[in-house]
Amino acid sequence: MAARPAESEAMSVSEIALAEGKAANRRGAEFRRGLAAATPVLLGVVPYALVLGAQAAQRGLSVLEVPLMTGLNFAGGSEFAAIQLWTSPPHVLLIAAITLLVNSRHFLMGAALAPFIRHLPKRQVFPALFLMCDESWAVGLADAQRRATAGTRPAFSLPFYLGASLAVYLAWVAFTTCGAALGPVLGDVETYGFAMAFPAVFLGLLRGMWKGFAAARPWLVSLVAAALTYLLVPGAWYVAAGALSGLVAAWFLAGET
Repeated sequence: MAARPAESEAMSVSEIALAEGKAANRRGAEFRRGLAAATPVLLGVVPYALVLGAQAAQRGLSVLEVPLMTGLNFAGGSEFAAIQLWTSPPHVLLIAAITLLVNSRHFLMGAALAPFIRHLPKRQVFPALFLMCDESWAVGLADAQRRATAGTRPAFSLPFYLGASLAVYLAWVAFTTCGAALGPVLGDVETYGFAMAFPAVFLGLLRGMWKGFAAARPWLVSLVAAALTYLLVPGAWYVAAGALSGLVAAWFLAGET
């Protein structure tokens, strides 16, 4: 009789280990699924990263400074804006203000993601938000919405999101560094047509989030507002104009969809 508690305890320990192993396998499978989902996006990220790295080198940034910029400020649009404004010595306050303005869209992106990550502890949320960029946000949000529609709980898969976002992050930092190293050799890399990669990526992301014309009307409002502001107002105000007009349009049209 005395051996039974020990045997029962051993079985419980083995069951716990088996359950932990299965959970680790699920997390690994979700991480790999995120990597696979990000692979098509990387085809557009890589050439655009080369363009940014080459432009940064032409502006005087070293091969060490470029990955510091792209790794600490993981937001391609604001990095391109900063490079365009870069002088020697740089106008730090102006660059910081434009960076904040261009990155203001992250407020809306984070708000859209918030309902799906409320259950996560802050020690997981903050690194996930640091890795959030347009591409990883779109891939992660689309997957969470699909899982929610299918009734899967939790809808947001953190391992999937990390697989996608880490792939984009590492590719961005690595290939901006390559662009900085190769920039003096390649010359003006825009002549190779690499700049078309950025809009191509976003068209692909929008296609993945397409739910019909009625739901896309705020996108159209945002596009028109951003284009007009870009043509008529100097600076990066078109980013804020597009984001705010799209938000207002979505609020007004919410009752119809």
